[in-house]
Amino acid sequence: MASAQRARRLGKAFILLDNLLVIFGFFMVFPLISLHFVDQLGWSASIVGLALAMRQFLQQGLGLCGGSLADRFGAKPLIVCGMLLRAAGFACMAVAHTPWLLYLSCLLSGLGGTLFDPPRTALVAKLVRPAERPHFYAILMMQDSAGAVAAALLGSWLLQFDFRWVGLAGTAIFVLAALVNALLLPPYRVATGTASPWQSMRVVLQDRSYMRFVLTLSGYYMLAVQVMLLVPVTIKQLTGSYQAVGWMYTLETCLSLSLLYPLARWGERHLRREQRMLIGLGLMSLSLAIMSQIAHPLAAFTVLGLFFLGSIIMEPARETYVAGLARPHARASYLGCSRLGLAVGGALGYVGGGWLLDTAHQWRLPELPWLCLAMVGCITLLALWLQLLRPVANRSCVNSSI
Repeated sequence: MASAQRARRLGKAFILLDNLLVIFGFFMVFPLISLHFVDQLGWSASIVGLALAMRQFLQQGLGLCGGSLADRFGAKPLIVCGMLLRAAGFACMAVAHTPWLLYLSCLLSGLGGTLFDPPRTALVAKLVRPAERPHFYAILMMQDSAGAVAAALLGSWLLQFDFRWVGLAGTAIFVLAALVNALLLPPYRVATGTASPWQSMRVVLQDRSYMRFVLTLSGYYMLAVQVMLLVPVTIKQLTGSYQAVGWMYTLETCLSLSLLYPLARWGERHLRREQRMLIGLGLMSLSLAIMSQIAHPLAAFTVLGLFFLGSIIMEPARETYVAGLARPHARASYLGCSRLGLAVGGALGYVGGGWLLDTAHQWRLPELPWLCLAMVGCITLLALWLQLLRPVANRSCVNSSI
């Protein structure tokens, strides 16, 4: 018993170290892609949005495949190989001077994420007891926010010299992360069975209610990915400063560090996870609708704070809810498939966001992207309510009549 508790404790400590490296490497590079290629080089936002969508769709859309491989072969080899592929993608991005090189870099980065993301998520579900998961996910999100703002500030500082330094710094961090995993990560099994990858995938795909929920989340992710595309471009245009992108993540970090953990604890006591997901998505949709009327930097940051607050409420509840749905004999497959909504929604969010941004400039309708995204949020909110809360209400009525 003592050895099992020690293994869990060491495993959770390693997860925090590994997560910090991955977050730092990612947010040093990706929030600055749209600034470099659209704002500095003058490329079409649609071209850059397509590249970001490609990375998003490959990484999350193939998450089920990566998860099934991790269920069969263990977490370590998938994680190390995936991080080296991500490093190769960032190295290619550092020297990208044509759209095709940018597409190649995003292809390598996405395939790397396909390999390392599902087993890392499954390790959390394996090593953290169900009762501790809401708190641990809150801690991870706080770490994500702190790492993101530090990385974005460093990346935006490097961007003043050359984007090449941004890409090479991200490369170095992912090489370091691969080395840390190769040397320190034990050969954990993330599933209780030894089914073939195809059998694991089939179990997940036949779970209709799970698949319906995962795909419905596509609308949520269409909103969430705009912090990588529309929001950085808009903040820079309003402030005239690249450093303002770092301020954006500073705001998110301050809110996360001060509110995320207490809100997660309060929500666990007073609200169901389903209710918290709906509240968070509602706040995000409302903030995007308000953003369509904003023309001053201070007002933009205020509304952006409301958007981040919605995400702070939504994410721990979503992560905990999804982890609770994963079956132990195909854990990584379930958690890899949970990213399918991110694949679809992220791809649509990047491509649609880039197209809407270009169209808004042509038609001189700056509010167009924000209103369209707010509408997507409202539709998703209704769809989630029908799946998560209305059936519960119906069951309550039936039970009360028995």
